[in-house]
Amino acid sequence: MRARHRIREGAPDDFNIRHATEIAEAVAATARTMEVLLAAVASVSLFVGGVGIMNIMLVSVTERTREIGLRLSVGARSRDVLRQFLLEAVILSLAGGGLGILLALGGTLVIADVFEWPTRVSAAAIAMAVVFAASIGVFFGYYPARRAAALDPIEALRHE
Repeated sequence: MRARHRIREGAPDDFNIRHATEIAEAVAATARTMEVLLAAVASVSLFVGGVGIMNIMLVSVTERTREIGLRLSVGARSRDVLRQFLLEAVILSLAGGGLGILLALGGTLVIADVFEWPTRVSAAAIAMAVVFAASIGVFFGYYPARRAAALDPIEALRHE
């Protein structure tokens, strides 16, 4: 190659020689990097969504303090109130997760149509998204639910 390119002795090469395995390794490394970046973006999105759910549930507890006090005073147990608010948080997060799944499916169809790339969304990925959405609801909804369950019925009934 040096003779064909007429490179003098001691001068640097003006060409590169690569083996197909090097290119495959570079593509695999790039794919791993993209996966890590996508996971980081997804983690931040889940955290922000979880904080949003917690804030919504805290406002709900504050606005419904009298209702919670009434329920506790007529015989509801703390765990009943805890379950109610956890269920509300899970439903809220599942609604958001369902919307996210629909947007992802729509985006996949658009990419497949516009770029003519073969795409496939697995049922396992959808199931995992639903489990993560429910987990986010339980994790971030626990504090507001616990706060609601710990209210003193008399103080809650006096709340304006």
